Amino acid sequence: MTETDPVAFIRANTVVAAPPLVPELRLHLATEVTPLWEATEATLRQNNLPPPYWAFAWPGGQAVARHVLDHPELVAGKRVLDFAAGTGLVAIAAALRGATCVAAEIDRFAVAAIELNAALNGVAVETVSEDLIGHALPDIDVVLAGDVCYERPMAERATTWMRLLAARGATVILGDPGRAYLPRQGLEALGRHTVPTSLDLEDRETRETTVWRLLPS
Repeated sequence: MTETDPVAFIRANTVVAAPPLVPELRLHLATEVTPLWEATEATLRQNNLPPPYWAFAWPGGQAVARHVLDHPELVAGKRVLDFAAGTGLVAIAAALRGATCVAAEIDRFAVAAIELNAALNGVAVETVSEDLIGHALPDIDVVLAGDVCYERPMAERATTWMRLLAARGATVILGDPGRAYLPRQGLEALGRHTVPTSLDLEDRETRETTVWRLLPS
């Protein structure tokens, strides 16, 4: 079995473009959903890979990135974790505002995409390819996460853990476009954005997306 090269695959199946809400940045993004998904499914059968979530700038991530760019005091001079980073959009935005950034992703294609996107924007982002849920992360000041509440198990594990991080003093920021499993309590709204979306990915052409601070339990 020949292992697919993530960098070559990403370059062959994406174009460099700016997310609508964050025109300051450039990312390797898919222009058409179906061909990339089909290509990845073929690769998945060969190499046990997850779907290409790393190829799209999801609304929650765009909203968090916009918030960070507009409020640099949130991250400047701090050590920041972009959790379930996808494209690395949020980490890149934080790095542009003076943060030392770590982007965590369990998909090796996402890790490759983050490294390509960071280089494209001229910033340094450290990547971690492991599930950090449950780790204490004493050196992290700010946790940023976009669109992590789309499935119940993921949402419950992630938000329970992040509340513990908030309890020990970390600032935890979530971007959410109304996903079903966002917690109903213990949230403070920091901002709202209308994010253009693709009907191939969402059920509407825009998503009203809120930037939340997750409070301790």
